[in-house]
Amino acid sequence: MGKVINTDILVFGKGWMGNRIADYLGCVLSERKITTYEDVQAEIDRFKPKALINCVGHFGRNVDSCEDDKTRTLMAHTFIPLLIAEGAVRNALKLVHLSSGCIYQYDYNVNKPLTEDTTPDFHDLYYSRTKIYTETALASLGASTNVLQVRLRMPLDYIPHRRNLLDKLLSFPSVIDLPNSVTYVPDFLEALKHLMKIDAEGIYNVVNFGGLRFRELLEEYRKYNPNHSYAITDQAGTKLVRTNMILSTDKLEETGFAVRDIHDVLPECVEKYVKIQKGQA
Repeated sequence: MGKVINTDILVFGKGWMGNRIADYLGCVLSERKITTYEDVQAEIDRFKPKALINCVGHFGRNVDSCEDDKTRTLMAHTFIPLLIAEGAVRNALKLVHLSSGCIYQYDYNVNKPLTEDTTPDFHDLYYSRTKIYTETALASLGASTNVLQVRLRMPLDYIPHRRNLLDKLLSFPSVIDLPNSVTYVPDFLEALKHLMKIDAEGIYNVVNFGGLRFRELLEEYRKYNPNHSYAITDQAGTKLVRTNMILSTDKLEETGFAVRDIHDVLPECVEKYVKIQKGQA
């Protein structure tokens, strides 16, 4: 007997997170390339879902690739999500949109963990700007439709992937040493399922509690591979435009979801990662 697919949920965007979500929820992952509203409506007519999850995005090598191809970035992060949102509105469906926490300026000497009602103000990266455009537009719909926006930040997973934070850090000769909010993907998937179950609406920071310093993750990895080496640099030394911050998890916790400290997931994450890396899983 084949695997039963849950057609109540339709996922758009067949990249890393789209595949992870569709696999975890056992739901439909659209194979259709979306360029017009008619494309969205055709998929809704075909599968007759009750909820849409938008995972469409353009990342390329990293967020700097978005600077190189602004048109494609705007299409993927703003234009197409709004087409999908329009499909949700016209068909009275729930919409879940994957947003980003990389939309704020942050001063470690002044700011406390940022809550969901803090106005986004980081426009230095085109990636961030397009995320702000969409988040603002969807929030403006208010009670006229059922929209849940979940903010991820620097996704960390035990499954190797080029967008996995651990894979990225292992490829860098040096890393910065600032605490940052991070989303552990297995916890994110559980949180997403929980938020959809309670029919949550609005914006939620879906990150783990606390701030991760990259060296903490790399030192956990060095327990298995002590020959791995890296240097510490400051943000200016990277010559990259980036934002670093801590996001509040209070709103997510208030829904009854148990948010784990990012430091508590590191042993589990790295042990599983190394096993898969060595072909033991």
